[in-house]
Parts: sequence; structure tokens; C-alpha cells
Amino acid sequence: MGTTGSATSSRRWRWASVKLGVAVVCLAGLLGFDLLTSPDIRIGGLMVAVPALSATFLAPGQVLFVVLLTLPSVAIAALANDTLGTEAFPVSFATVALISVASVATASARQRRERELAQSRWVATIMQNLLLRPLPRRLGPLSISSVYIAAEKEANIGGDVYAAAVTPRSVRVMVGDVQGKGLGAVEVVVYLLTAFRQAARNGTTLAELPAFLDRSLRDELVDVQATSDEPDSVSRRRALEGFVTAVIVEFSEGEDVVRITNSGHPPPLLIRQDKVLPLDPTESALPLGLGDLRAGEHHVDTYELAVGDRLLLYTDGVIEARDAAGRFYPLSDRVARWTDRDSDEVLDAIRTDLLRHVGARPNDDVAMVAVQRMV
Repeated sequence: MGTTGSATSSRRWRWASVKLGVAVVCLAGLLGFDLLTSPDIRIGGLMVAVPALSATFLAPGQVLFVVLLTLPSVAIAALANDTLGTEAFPVSFATVALISVASVATASARQRRERELAQSRWVATIMQNLLLRPLPRRLGPLSISSVYIAAEKEANIGGDVYAAAVTPRSVRVMVGDVQGKGLGAVEVVVYLLTAFRQAARNGTTLAELPAFLDRSLRDELVDVQATSDEPDSVSRRRALEGFVTAVIVEFSEGEDVVRITNSGHPPPLLIRQDKVLPLDPTESALPLGLGDLRAGEHHVDTYELAVGDRLLLYTDGVIEARDAAGRFYPLSDRVARWTDRDSDEVLDAIRTDLLRHVGARPNDDVAMVAVQRMV
């Protein structure tokens, strides 16, 4: 840890020295050009641009160093151009001095904002990692790989979610997609993850789990609406938009099957040797959070899962990603090309190919989890 920190500090120091060197070279170049050319060509006034521009990329102390070089350079240029004793020189020199002082102040303000932004990003990263815990590489009979791409550039997570939980009888993996984006979606993610982990501790069965998550989400959203100072129309809209599509898979050690419950989510892909098969639900179900629109138990589908078989769980940010011509990303076709690779390599290949397909950062969050039965 100490070695890594020292190496990072060394790189930063070298980069800061390079930037300072660039500023000094520019100043020296302007002065040299002014001294070597005819007095009719005067560019000494351009020297004030060096500390001003330095304020955008140098530390305040470095800008001050540049200022201490700039002021005598302006005087030397004035002496060479026979303007040192003119009435205009004190005014022009004072102007350079004022701009130089403002440059140091600007660099100080910029550095302070950068530190505040870095602190905010650090806090946000810690909070996001607490919410979306990294999935374990091995859990019971399963090996697990995952990929997450947040649509928001400065975010680590968004409205997509994945989680794993262990019950006394099984291992569960969930992938979900919250309607909406931004902080509102992250808020619903918190409710969903809390309920999912609580259900595992309470011994809620897979058949009961969607209804449990649905009730928990609706209860939380009702509480938010009741305690919010937003207008009723806004609160009601947030409650209606707070639904989640989710697929939950459950594996019991010693069994050759996987049980799946799907709440309006894209179907998992079963990768068996060189085949890729979508596991569509036999009965449709509403997304979580909309259970008040249609009561009833969620159906649990059971599929054979042999040693070596893999399941790919993903969100619609993958299959709804479009290229420049408006074509959706053909996930199943792409995965069929990489069935001979291990799970990490498959997810890396999908991520690279998906970004190439859209030509930029996806417009929607992307979450993928590959689960393989090892024993």
C-alpha cells in the first residue's frame, strides 16, 4: 500500500514539474523572441498571458513562481525596447502585477474546488460501493462474474442492480432494473437491496420472494409520499414510477436444477456447451412495485442446470442499446460466438462489443452477471 502511494505521489510530482517547465519555457521563449527581434516588434506584453494561463493547470505556489519570473522579464523587455523610462511603463507594469496577483488567487480557488470535488467523489464512491456490494467470486456451488456500466459519467451505479444472498437452503442471485434514472432510481435500489437481504435472513421462499419485495417497495414508497413536502402530484408520480423489473435465480446445492422467478425482466440466457438458450418465463408477471394492480403469486420456473452450465443475467440496457442505424444489440448472437471462453472473458467481450456497437457510453445503465455451476 505504501509503495503504491509513493509511486502515485512520484508520478504526480513529475507531472507537476513538467507542467511548470512548460510555463517557464513559454515565458523564456517570449522574452527571447522579444530581445532578438527589432524594437519595432514588441511582444513583451504577451508575457502576462503566461501566469494567467498557468492558473488553469498549476498549483498556486507554482503560479507564484511563474509570476516572480514574469515581472522581471517584463522589465527586461521594456529596457531592451527603450520603454522602461516612459510614462506608460508604470501603468503597464502595474497591470501585469494585478493580473499576476489575480492569477495566483484564481489558482488557489481552482485548487480548492478540485479538492472539494475530489472529496465529494470519494464519498460518493464509498456510498455507492456500500449500496452495490461486489459479488463474491465463489458462492456455494457457483462461480460468479459481473459487469456494471453506469450511464451517468461520474457515477458508479445507477438504476440497475445486482445482488447475491445465501439462505439456509440455497444461493440466490438477483439482477434488476429500476424505472427511471438519477438519485430517485438509486433510492429505489436501496429499498430493493434492503428487502432482498432481509428476505434471505427471514427464510422467505423463492415463491414468496417477489410478493415480499413488491410489498416492501410499495410500503417504502408510501412512506416517502406521506413524509415528503413535495406536491401530491409529484409524490404520486414518483410512487408510480418506482417499479423494478427483476429476475431472481436460486440454486440448491446437490440439485441439478435452477429455479427462476421473473418479474417483467429480460429472460436469462442459458449457455450450455456451444448453445445459447433464452429461458423465457412460462407465465408473465408485473414488475415489482406494481403488485397492487394485479394480485397473485409469482410463478417459479425450474430448469435443468448441469455442472459447467452458465446463466447470463442482464438488464435491458444491453439488449436495447442501439447503433447509429438504430439497430438493437444482438446479445444472443454475440454470446454464441464466445461460448468457448470463461465467464470473465465473455463479459469483457460483451462490454467491449457493446461499447463499439453504440459508439459511445450507453444511454442506459448496464448490468450483467454470469453464474456458472461448478459442482
